[in-house]
Amino acid sequence: MSHYEIYAVRYAHHERRRSDNFLGGDPHDGPMPMDYFVWAIRGEGRTYILDTGFDEAMAAKRGRRMLRPVAEGLKAIGVEPDSVQDVILSHMHYDHAGNHTLFPRARYHVQDTEMRYCTGRCMCHPHLRLPFEAEDVTAMVHRVFEGRVQFHDGASELAPGLSLHLVGGHSRGLQFARVRTRRGWVVLASDASHYYENMEQGRPFPIAYNVGDTLEGYEAMRRLADTPAHIVPGHDPLVLQRYPAAVPGLDGVARLDAEPMA
Repeated sequence: MSHYEIYAVRYAHHERRRSDNFLGGDPHDGPMPMDYFVWAIRGEGRTYILDTGFDEAMAAKRGRRMLRPVAEGLKAIGVEPDSVQDVILSHMHYDHAGNHTLFPRARYHVQDTEMRYCTGRCMCHPHLRLPFEAEDVTAMVHRVFEGRVQFHDGASELAPGLSLHLVGGHSRGLQFARVRTRRGWVVLASDASHYYENMEQGRPFPIAYNVGDTLEGYEAMRRLADTPAHIVPGHDPLVLQRYPAAVPGLDGVARLDAEPMA
């Protein structure tokens, strides 16, 4: 039976207010910052990367604070980007699909629906294309022509103990990962829930292609995780407080296959 290690690697940060993080705002407004992560899933002699983040240039363009480039964070836990063979993109938003040259040997796993979405008529609308960057989309098109993309249509088993699940909502072709670990089945939500509060309170993040699909996505994650405590949101700074450090003294990298500390 395959068991994987999972690492949450923080690379950037953004100061925000609670009203920025819930559809319809929040009556108790106050600070609610956002962390940016990529995830490494390691086991059976192979490493899978979930999402690729953005680089320093994109951080400056989007007004985010770069803490540690993605490559440095991965190398700190022994992952050499040049050797990675599989990259899963939860969706094609700028903070999940950048760093185009970081994984030169990797095959990219993307949902059919997401590729149709980010190259189709919906991108004619400024509100819908706001979270996308044209350079990220064209980089993926180039990978298609290089034979480096594997498309998925709904739920798919990538390897024993590792599966992908289409939920949509935040982006039309958003997918999350379900991973078997030593503590059971863990769901890496990515943007299927930005914060713990989004899914716990049923209050979606304000960027949403389909609000109904977002809410149904919360239920889908609960069905596939062993418990609600086995769901890891995509941008919540609390992740680094609830899980132990992957390496003693290394800030910003948590071990998600370990039991939460709180």
